[in-house]
Amino acid sequence: MTGAALVAALDSLADLRIAVFRDFPYLYDGDRAYERDYLAAYADSPGALVVGAFARTDQGDRLVGAATAAPMADHAAAFAAPFRARGMDIGHVYYFGESVLLPEWRGHGIGHAFFDRREARARDLGFSIAAFCAVIRPADHPARPAGYSPLDPFWHKRGFAPVDGLIGQFGWKDRGDAAESDHPMQFWVKRLD
Repeated sequence: MTGAALVAALDSLADLRIAVFRDFPYLYDGDRAYERDYLAAYADSPGALVVGAFARTDQGDRLVGAATAAPMADHAAAFAAPFRARGMDIGHVYYFGESVLLPEWRGHGIGHAFFDRREARARDLGFSIAAFCAVIRPADHPARPAGYSPLDPFWHKRGFAPVDGLIGQFGWKDRGDAAESDHPMQFWVKRLD
């Protein structure tokens, strides 16, 4: 989605992010106004990519998943800070913002398609590194559901690896909390060349 199609989908994208990130491990208590502002940055970045997965319904197409990406230089400074602190040139990094998919649509290859599209876009634009980050939660976190399975094996299969010490801090309000707090985010990286 780009241009007018992306702008028209901002509310649906915001609602999708809020719904998916509400669950463990993010526990995000989302706000549509914040989400619209955050997502609008993708409309402003000429190198950005937003991929949507839609289900056909009697009421029309329904957004059930989305993945975003953009040059790291086009993201908030907080995303680039850990890379800069290590002396890494963010001009080489294509950042995968999020990959969100409603639970009933998981396990059908959509997640792989999201990564394929973003990696292809990064290569087309000449980027040599793809990166994303994921929240770090302790194994004994009280909100961790029984049988929870992290996505680490999927990410490893895609060729990504966590970089030791490459951790950012990002703030959001957890469900049930009165205020926003910072959360550690582990960056995963893949060489594209």
